[in-house]
Amino acid sequence: MLKFTRGLVVATALSGSMLTTGFVQPVFAAETERREATIMVSGEGEATVAPDMAVISLAVVRDADTASEALSANSAAMTEVLAALKAQGIAEKDLQTTEFSIQPKYKQDTRTDGSYEAPVIVGYTVSNGLTVRVRELAKLGTIIDESVKLGVNQGGGISFTNDDPEATIEAARKQAVEKAAAKAKTLTDAAGVKLGRVVEISENFARPMPQVYAAAPMAKMADEAMPIASGENLYTVTVNITYAIEQ
Repeated sequence: MLKFTRGLVVATALSGSMLTTGFVQPVFAAETERREATIMVSGEGEATVAPDMAVISLAVVRDADTASEALSANSAAMTEVLAALKAQGIAEKDLQTTEFSIQPKYKQDTRTDGSYEAPVIVGYTVSNGLTVRVRELAKLGTIIDESVKLGVNQGGGISFTNDDPEATIEAARKQAVEKAAAKAKTLTDAAGVKLGRVVEISENFARPMPQVYAAAPMAKMADEAMPIASGENLYTVTVNITYAIEQ
């Protein structure tokens, strides 16, 4: 019995050794496999272009004792505004209602003991927002002035953009690649190694931030000409390139 037990222990130990060796060997081979040496660089390209389109936000707000009265007054004013915009050459596709709301107006009185009475509705406010794309920038000031005179009394945010900026973005993209490649060449030359094939390439594209101008008070804008300065839009592209290093 003693000999048999010892034989079983030895056999079990050998079996465990074989299993352990068989499990470790592939991991060891993977760890010793040589990884490809690489270098990752980035380059940023910029290109500017004059905007050819403006997006403006306008709103008609009307108050009345009842919701129906406020709605009627608002609708009448917005109808005139839309007609005037179309007369200025704004296409139907460039006019979009972006916000519409009917809100009650509350009044809350204070009692003689300092406590508050329950709020009561004393009227209604109807707001109708409109986003307008203006493709003829020369008309922008006139369009805003005319809209204010016809009943627009809130809004005035302006952002300048481009209808088709692809050519400008392409120029920025090429500049970014050239800068990244030049940076990789400088680094590898300094390190005494040779630049190899492109392993991976990606880009991050940032559209220009809208140039938003705060509107002057609407009543004042109705009496004075609206000066507009459109400036330029800056498009930025960042390119990341990973190169292999030949050794």
